[in-house]
Amino acid sequence: MKMGKKGRLSLIGCLITLGVVYGDIGTSPLYVMSALLNDLGKQHLTTEYILGCLSLIFWTLMLITTIKYVLIAMSASNKGEGGIFALYALVRKNAKWLLLPALIGGAALLADGTLTPAVTVTSALEGLKGLAIHGQVFVNDQTDVVIGTIIILAVLFIIQNFGTASIGKAFGPIMVLWFGFLAFFGIVNLSSNWGVLRALSPVYGIQLLFSSANPMGIFILGSIFLATTGAEALYSDMGHVGRINIYATWPLVYLALILNYFGQGAWILKHAANQQLMTNPFYQMLPNEFRLPGIILATLAAIIASQALITGSFTLVEEAMGLKLLPHLKITYPSLERGQVYINKINWLLCACTLSIVLYFQSSDRMEAAYGLAITLTMLMTTLLLHNYLQQKIKSFGSSVFLVIFGLIEILFLLASLTKIMRGGYITLLLTLLILTVMIIWYFGNHMRDNLMDESEKVSLFKYRKQLIELSQDTSIPLFMSNVVMLAKVKPDYSVKREVLYSILDKQPKRAKVYWFVTVNTTDEPDTSYYTVDMMGTRNVVNLQLYLGFKTSHQISGYLRQVVNDLINKGAIDKQPQKYTTLAGRQIGDFCFIMIRELLSVDTALPAWKHWLISARIFLQNHSTTPIQWFGLQFSDVRTEQVPLFLKRRKLKKVYLKEIKNSTK
Repeated sequence: MKMGKKGRLSLIGCLITLGVVYGDIGTSPLYVMSALLNDLGKQHLTTEYILGCLSLIFWTLMLITTIKYVLIAMSASNKGEGGIFALYALVRKNAKWLLLPALIGGAALLADGTLTPAVTVTSALEGLKGLAIHGQVFVNDQTDVVIGTIIILAVLFIIQNFGTASIGKAFGPIMVLWFGFLAFFGIVNLSSNWGVLRALSPVYGIQLLFSSANPMGIFILGSIFLATTGAEALYSDMGHVGRINIYATWPLVYLALILNYFGQGAWILKHAANQQLMTNPFYQMLPNEFRLPGIILATLAAIIASQALITGSFTLVEEAMGLKLLPHLKITYPSLERGQVYINKINWLLCACTLSIVLYFQSSDRMEAAYGLAITLTMLMTTLLLHNYLQQKIKSFGSSVFLVIFGLIEILFLLASLTKIMRGGYITLLLTLLILTVMIIWYFGNHMRDNLMDESEKVSLFKYRKQLIELSQDTSIPLFMSNVVMLAKVKPDYSVKREVLYSILDKQPKRAKVYWFVTVNTTDEPDTSYYTVDMMGTRNVVNLQLYLGFKTSHQISGYLRQVVNDLINKGAIDKQPQKYTTLAGRQIGDFCFIMIRELLSVDTALPAWKHWLISARIFLQNHSTTPIQWFGLQFSDVRTEQVPLFLKRRKLKKVYLKEIKNSTK
């Protein structure tokens, strides 16, 4: 949800920030130490191992989350918006190759969103397994946990369609309780062994990477990385809550997380003799009377983390569509809260993938083995984009230092996470490749289509303005509509596809009072909305260029009404009074929007791979949201005309006349 004055520090702003931003990273204590114990396997547990793990967790959160994301990435604000696509929009003019890290990072982030709800909710509910409540055990085995997880996640996806503004207001107070709970019981257990604070020194972490006490070697970083998986959300949600509120709340969240991790470490060392009985230190370190409240709070925090991932996916897809990196999908606004969006197809795709992951992996420890691989790719791609941004802001030496330090750290984490491929990481990797393929088809298919367009299929709108004026004044042809609107890209040299003018002049002469040629341009800023008009020396042929931000609604019918009123008031076009109308004093006539639907012609001569790419792009277009839905024209008069798309026409053999007969009987 958006805040009215998100640039200001406020108590309510901090409360909303706690509820919106920290769900993912805040639930990491549920499974990080458990994953590290699993890495140890049957090898004997040592103080060196626990201190080294704690040191690596502390410095991972310090370097990646605090320094990279909170201090550096959040300075790369795109008019208040953050995230990998907002960052790409900020730097894409600098170099064409920056598209690649944006596509890979965005695809990996979306893929990772399918695993996060599964692992957090499953980890939370596993605390109930075997727990006696008033002498009765309600959750006996892992099957009960899986059923409970599926029910919770299914309900969560179902309610997205109705909006989450009302329940969202409760997230902040719940997360305050959650982080207070983490800190309190962290201190309670830490008080039994303050010596674990030695792990604040990075020496213990570095030594563990090369120690015989660590059977995984540097690959232990794959589990350490789980502690910082929500770091990308801090940057992505900056536009929702405001940078200053994240600055104010992160130190408290960081402190609560570290206290809990160190408390778990102290508990583990205290019970090291019973290593084989350790399942999940987070729950086991709680006194029995606080076990159930802890599970309830953990489940609520996991639901909040899942909700944040779902709405974050909607926002990410919305930005990708605005930047023309994904096909257009129908966006709805389920509540009056600004920023609340819902994308039906994405919701149910996420639901299907997430529930399938729960059914496939069954337990949180198996999910943890696959978790984090995709997000390491996103973080590395964000580093590349940030390096380019910093090059424009500071000396190249400083940006190079940033790239070397964080690039090496994240490459190390990526290499460590590669061990997860065979343990289930291939699931998120395949999802990443699938999403990336769709992005590549859509983006490069568009560009290839435009670049291969035969010049003979383009004409100058400027040269045809005289015919359009004459058609408008030709009373021998019935009036088709007061305003004919062609959604067509008119370039600076006035070139436009021939099919646009063919529709007006040749196919069925469409006489109108005003001809509108509307080009919708997506800007690099999130909330832009302005337009330019070129009348081309006429009073009824309008070259309208709309400039909309990549997060701005593209429902153009409302914008067009404003433009018509502006032009009438300025005397650029004539009024269009209506004799028969229910609206007194109406000065604007009726509109007809002409949509051109292209089908690849069989006479197109292209190499097989280019033909496949463009055909796949057209397939995606025909199976995603129609232009009528995307441009908000469901209640407008719209005519759709199918035309062949010619790209490098195939040369046909000439046919010669052999004989003419005029036979009579």
